[in-house]
This record gives sequence, C-alpha cells and structure tokens, in this order.
Amino acid sequence: MLQKKFRLKKYSAFIATYKLNNVAADNNICIYFGKEKTQADIPVKIAFVVSKKIHKRAVVRNRIKRLMRESFRQILKENNIYNINKYISVICSARSSAINANFAQINNSMRTLIPKK
Repeated sequence: MLQKKFRLKKYSAFIATYKLNNVAADNNICIYFGKEKTQADIPVKIAFVVSKKIHKRAVVRNRIKRLMRESFRQILKENNIYNINKYISVICSARSSAINANFAQINNSMRTLIPKK
C-alpha cells in the first residue's frame, strides 16, 4: 500500500491535473503530470486509475492498479523517481492493453514514461 503522504485524493486535484494535459503515454499506461512544485519539501501526490471502460470486472481493474502501485513503490524504494518529484500531482491511468500485461511489462512502462516529462 502506498503511504498516505503520497496519495492523491481530492476531486479538485484530479480535475486540475487532467486540465493541464501534460501527458506521457504508452500502450499500457498513460501518465498525467500536474503543476510543477514551488517548494521542494512537498511530497508528490500520485493516483492510480483504471476506468470501467477498460474492463467491467472490479477484480481485473484492481489487479492492474496493484501492479502499477507496486511498480511505483519499487521506483520510490530505489530513490529513482527521476523527474516525477518536481510535480505536485501525478495520475497513472491504465489503457485497455494493460489487461493482458504482466508485472514486467507494467514496470517497464512506468520506468520509461516517468523520465519523459
């Protein structure tokens, strides 16, 4: 589970992040980046989203979220957060091809998309 200080929860924060349209995309994952930080001591807030359009079963959606969360946790553990630390909020959204993806593919997607912005 992701620590509370890293969780993005507020609806207004989601809307603000989506409105900026600062996106890096792959065939498995689409990452939306929020505003850049003015203070360095604020931790980055992150959310993992899988829409019902991707799959109607909650079990499948939750599995994809778990894979993305674990991948981000490993990146944090290695202190390898690259450029993601300069943003206030980040939303990781799954695409339909992520249903059949395994952990290695999701992890590879996260590691390639995070340094792009």
